[in-house]
Amino acid sequence: MVRGLYTAWTGMVNEQKRLDVISNNMANADTTGFKKQGVTSQSFDDELALRIHDNNNYSHLNYRIGDMNLGVKIGETYHDFSQGSLRETGNTYDLALGGDGFFTIQTTNKQGQTSTKYTRDGSFTVNTDGYLVTKDGDYVLDTNGKTIQIPGAQTAQNVAIDQKGNITVDGQNVATLGIAGFANPQALLLYGENMYDATDAAGLQASTATVNQGYLEMSNTNVIEEMVDMITITRAYEAGQKMIQTVDSTLQKATTEIGRV
Repeated sequence: MVRGLYTAWTGMVNEQKRLDVISNNMANADTTGFKKQGVTSQSFDDELALRIHDNNNYSHLNYRIGDMNLGVKIGETYHDFSQGSLRETGNTYDLALGGDGFFTIQTTNKQGQTSTKYTRDGSFTVNTDGYLVTKDGDYVLDTNGKTIQIPGAQTAQNVAIDQKGNITVDGQNVATLGIAGFANPQALLLYGENMYDATDAAGLQASTATVNQGYLEMSNTNVIEEMVDMITITRAYEAGQKMIQTVDSTLQKATTEIGRV
């Protein structure tokens, strides 16, 4: 009977984790380039239940009572990298990727160390030095891993970026955006809200994604679906609470009433 408390508890912990993930998805429903997350649940291994210390003389009885499960646990957290909807902005440096791929970004930490990150958020701008940067000031890299400087960015008449990521300023080719692909994007490590760290397991490779100038890729979170899942999780959590209350009440009755006999 006490085992039922732990079974219900593991279920509630599992639902709490799922609720945390869904809450994060909903909080980032308007975050550019955000990819929603999900979690898988995995049951603990079944245990074999046997009769022990049974001294009865009924040899025909099966000592095996059956199998019992001790609850569930979180299997893994994964990302849904499906395409988000594209929203037209008309801004020169707003870029959206169509297909599988990531923009290559150079970030700098508080210690001044630089590292390469990857993102689907193409809300770029040009800083005072003419470099193409993210809204947080991180540099956008080209195919050679170099920062991209737009000559005469403040006075240029025509800055065009084609679907292959080639940047031309007044008809002169400046650079080509570094678009990275991964054989196993699930192996990427989330960094912040919509950036990722590459791992060896991710398998860096060339990308066939197309670049759309004047558009932004929105989050692929479906708020309605997330709300429905949240209601389902809340009900499952309440069921676990009721199970614990029921077991607790039964144990109390067993110790206070039956124990007197």
